[in-house]
This record gives sequence, structure tokens and C-alpha cells, in this order.
Amino acid sequence: MFDPVCPSGLSPIRVGDKWAGMIIRCLEEGPRRFSELRVPLRGITAKVLTQSLRALQRDGLVIRNSHAAPGHAPAPVYELTALGRSILEPMNAACAWAADHWDDLLDARES
Repeated sequence: MFDPVCPSGLSPIRVGDKWAGMIIRCLEEGPRRFSELRVPLRGITAKVLTQSLRALQRDGLVIRNSHAAPGHAPAPVYELTALGRSILEPMNAACAWAADHWDDLLDARES
């Protein structure tokens, strides 16, 4: 899904905005800083990432915490809430469905 040649943007199933599902997947393994999220989400601008993270926070799927390392300013990190983690299973089912029907989806979009 994070491969630049992957047509995941064509998926008809979305959680929130265009980027929300991919942000949730990035946070699946644990908390990440803003800059760490930008690495796998190559095509997202800082402004759009900020907007998407705020929308996910507002919906209760993501929480923003600040962690300070000794001698450094606090750095915000983003992580999934319990509610955010609960959406992973339906997302897995949606991804499996899309994989099973990918050719049909592409044919429909081309016609």
C-alpha cells in the first residue's frame, strides 16, 4: 500500500479522508512522530497530514502526546486509541475484499 506504484488510491473503501487509512496503518505498530509518518506517506504534504491527524484526533481514533527526551524540547507523537485499534480488523476485511475484486474495480473505473 505504501509502494509508489501501488494503486491503493483507487480503493473505493475509505476511512475518513484519502490519507486516514494509511495513517492508521502507519500507527498500527506503535506511536510515531510527525516526521516519521511522512516517510512512508511520501505523497502527503505537511498541511494535509496535519489536517488528517487532527480529523483522526477529533474522531477519537488517534491521540497526540508529547514526549521529552533529556535536553530536548517535547516532541509530539501520535498513536492509535483503543477505538482506533478497533478499526484495524474492519480495514483488514475491506483490504481483503478489494484484493479479491481488484480487477473488477479497475475494469469499472476504465469503462
